[in-house]
Amino acid sequence: MPTEEEVEEQLREVIDPELDINIVDLGLVREIDIEDDRVEILMTLTTPGCPLHSVFDEMVRQEVGGLPGVNEVDVELTFEPRWTPEEMSDEARNEIGHLPGMAGGF
Repeated sequence: MPTEEEVEEQLREVIDPELDINIVDLGLVREIDIEDDRVEILMTLTTPGCPLHSVFDEMVRQEVGGLPGVNEVDVELTFEPRWTPEEMSDEARNEIGHLPGMAGGF
């Protein structure tokens, strides 16, 4: 059975293809629950209409499912409360500020 820290570290491998920043630093991961060989991830997206929903779902399942002792991964989306840029790490905010067309961030 993995630890929450191991799952979080694995989730750092899931990169938003539009922003090139991992979903942990973006503040998209809300909760990690581990019970025996089952891991539940509660996450959000930057907007409810984000077209990357299925991409993130597949990437999260693949990354977390690759951890030793994990046989089942459940991914649940929530939009309550809505995601805000304040949920990003300082590193992610700095990266966003350096992207072309994103001078002011979000």
